[in-house]
Amino acid sequence: MRSPVCFCRRLAAPRRSRVSGWLRNERGAAAIEFAIVAVPLLLFMLGIVGMGLYFFTSSALDHGVEAAARKIRTGEAQKDALTVGGFKDLVCAEAGSYINCNKLRVHIDHGDTWSQISPQPCVDENNNLIDSTGDADDEIADYTGEASQVVLITLCYPWDLAQAFSFLKLGTKSDGSGPVVLEASTAFRTEPYS
Repeated sequence: MRSPVCFCRRLAAPRRSRVSGWLRNERGAAAIEFAIVAVPLLLFMLGIVGMGLYFFTSSALDHGVEAAARKIRTGEAQKDALTVGGFKDLVCAEAGSYINCNKLRVHIDHGDTWSQISPQPCVDENNNLIDSTGDADDEIADYTGEASQVVLITLCYPWDLAQAFSFLKLGTKSDGSGPVVLEASTAFRTEPYS
């Protein structure tokens, strides 16, 4: 017959091994580590996508205004009696089909010298988008002046996708109310066309 001391040791040994085995068990550790890392990783990936879309849209607007403004700079738009609406359509065609032309605002200012033109803001004091210069049927020459004039063209585009990436704080609206407004502009002196 066995002694009681031996029997007690046998009963205590499995308990110690169960507790120490539970502490040494690493099954599920990868799932817990991934859960800790997943949220920052997903936010980082969304941030990269959001910044990429922001710069892609901003670059497309810059290209659109530069390419369309070339027609004004050379006098081609004035000679062809291009309208404000036609200029806006030209900007949209150059910027790409993903730009919603109905939301785009175009502001045009001209003067004899650089000091006579002043940039117009895209939003008013109540954060409302300011309407485009003139009506769609007005000739662009009414707003760009004649040859050798200084012209400033500003595009204002409410970018609704920025609300999905509001944690990045992109654009001009920092309070998160409504769409972010992207701006693209160009200033030049028209050529001495005649």
